[in-house]
Amino acid sequence: MLKKLNVIFFLVLFSFSVYSQRKNDIIQQRIEFIAEDLELEDISLEDVFDVLYYYYDNPINLNTATSDDLHELLLLSDFQINELLARIRQQGYFESVYQLQEMDNWDLMTIDLVLPFIVVIPPGDEKIKKKGLIQKMRDGNLEVFGRWIRGIEERAGYADVPDSVRLNSNQYYWGSPDRVYSRWRYTYSRTLSMGITMEKDPGEEIFGTTQPYGFDFYSPHFYYQRNDRFVRKIALGDYQMELGQGLAMWTGFAFNKTIEATKVRRNARGVRPYTSVDETRFLRGAAVELGAGPVTLTTFASRKMVNGSVQILDTLEGGEDARFASSINLSGLHRTTGELARKNSITETIAGGNLNFQNNGFQAGISTVYQNYDTPLQRANRPSNQYEFSGTDLINYSVDYSYVYRNFSVFGEGAMSSSSGSIAYVQGLVFAPSKRASFAAVHRNYPKDYHTFYARGFGESARTINEQGTYLGATFKINDAWSFNAYGDVFQTPWLTFRADSPTNGHEFLGQLKYRPNPRLEVFFRAREQRKMQNARNFQGIMRPVEDYYQRVYRMNFNYQVTKTVQWKSRVDYVTDERISTGLQRGFSMAQDIAFKSKNSPLQLTARYAIFDTDGFDARIYAFESHMQNVFSIPVYFNQGSRFYALMKYTFFDGKCDLWLRYAAFVFANQTTIGSGPELIQGSVRSEVGAQVRLRL
Repeated sequence: MLKKLNVIFFLVLFSFSVYSQRKNDIIQQRIEFIAEDLELEDISLEDVFDVLYYYYDNPINLNTATSDDLHELLLLSDFQINELLARIRQQGYFESVYQLQEMDNWDLMTIDLVLPFIVVIPPGDEKIKKKGLIQKMRDGNLEVFGRWIRGIEERAGYADVPDSVRLNSNQYYWGSPDRVYSRWRYTYSRTLSMGITMEKDPGEEIFGTTQPYGFDFYSPHFYYQRNDRFVRKIALGDYQMELGQGLAMWTGFAFNKTIEATKVRRNARGVRPYTSVDETRFLRGAAVELGAGPVTLTTFASRKMVNGSVQILDTLEGGEDARFASSINLSGLHRTTGELARKNSITETIAGGNLNFQNNGFQAGISTVYQNYDTPLQRANRPSNQYEFSGTDLINYSVDYSYVYRNFSVFGEGAMSSSSGSIAYVQGLVFAPSKRASFAAVHRNYPKDYHTFYARGFGESARTINEQGTYLGATFKINDAWSFNAYGDVFQTPWLTFRADSPTNGHEFLGQLKYRPNPRLEVFFRAREQRKMQNARNFQGIMRPVEDYYQRVYRMNFNYQVTKTVQWKSRVDYVTDERISTGLQRGFSMAQDIAFKSKNSPLQLTARYAIFDTDGFDARIYAFESHMQNVFSIPVYFNQGSRFYALMKYTFFDGKCDLWLRYAAFVFANQTTIGSGPELIQGSVRSEVGAQVRLRL
């Protein structure tokens, strides 16, 4: 009885807190929860946005949900999903959401996170009506996006110079400073998705000399999914592929270490439609997933042009010139003559397959991925590149598995690259001895000569190569209001890296104490220490030494729902960076956010004002910001100054059209210039303005 009263009390509080929240606000909160610890200024998480927006409009029925459906939310642990599915098998279907609190691993915070994306409907009450293709096309949804963002201050690279100067210099851009984005996408339930995404980055031309066909990047896709059929998935055009634990093939985004310390297992989704604007990490061609019972077979093929630094060597008279590529460029930018020369200079061909078995919490798969480049890869001749891949052909073989039984989960993958014969592996386990505590451990070993181009293995580095490490994480729910999360990771690189002229080692420790007595109030304190090794900045003599550096980050965060329409957030960050060559550097920032969002008003407003004072870039601070839908922003604060942004959203035409307007600015103190090279700004202000329109038909 007491447990049910707790749930009723929680739902009353939840109803109050979300009374004023619209879909965009809820999704932004979940995105911040998922990716709060990322330290990247410009990444694409459109796939995550799309999943959450879809399930907000089409909530998952817990009584018929599959493990894959629940994993897609990125908000639930293996134990929570396993317990829910086991509860249905053993006790029958849920009758209401009140029963969720009866499960050991589903606390009030978990229910708060997922409630906007779930429903409880008895299977017999679901209205299922067979529809023909024409009817499906009529009942689907067409969504059209248009987005424009522009930096206001003039940068040196946009100077008005003759084309002859641009041809012979990489200091000037061919296009305007506008970032232009458009997306047309048609969807029917989760069965069908097709559309096209187009983007022009700042500095790139559109319908100009260097881009005569309009946008710099076009990404079309067609995706069909029916899990109850033999042909379960079909993808044509651009698509993503996620296999195993990401050691052999993983083109989608994957989180490594986060504050959710025990969420360490990759949940591969196989074939997925691609709707993002990352111009490198996707496949282009066709993929098919076939299934019979617990067995699935996925085959895929891709061919696309990639950017590379290609060099041509003259050969003897009568022979052909020899071509080789010293690197593959992943930025996707084509603004200057040099960047345009690298555009589409290499043809990449990929083909592979995955055989997977999944039943009652056990999953096992084997994969083979073949890659070919029409131009041989040959890295620059320096020690750190000694074990890098060279040649044209590469095959990766992998075996992966996972098993979840009650509150115990194990997973792993082993993979081999044909170029060296080296074997990489990752092995992990998660254990929850009680509903208030869970623990995770992951060990990985990625040899210095393990080669793969599309991998996202769990670890410290962005690349699945030249790393060994052991990770331990734990979460504790002290009571309904207090929780504590912590992890420790000890790692080493067996060989040289770009910024370290010797093998290195390091560690990272993080702890967070959170107080959340109800959905209206949340306070947490977080501390993190990283010790890594890099080449010394200042040294004497011939040999550059490698030195330790310690970075410590402290954060205090306060969120409060003041009224039904007003939300207040405060955050204080303090950072120290210490190394022998530069000494101790400190950084401080304080940010105040306020948001006005009313259920009865088509207008929503969000604003932030922040001040920061750091001794330099080493003591930089990253801060998540609310942005327009499908735009992910984590700007970096360094030096001294202030940061302001304001975001407005207006909904009209009976909710079928949304308009966003946004202005953001950095104002730096004691600076007469900002940036360098083509990005140099004369002055102390760097600002941008943006607008976005979304039409739903």
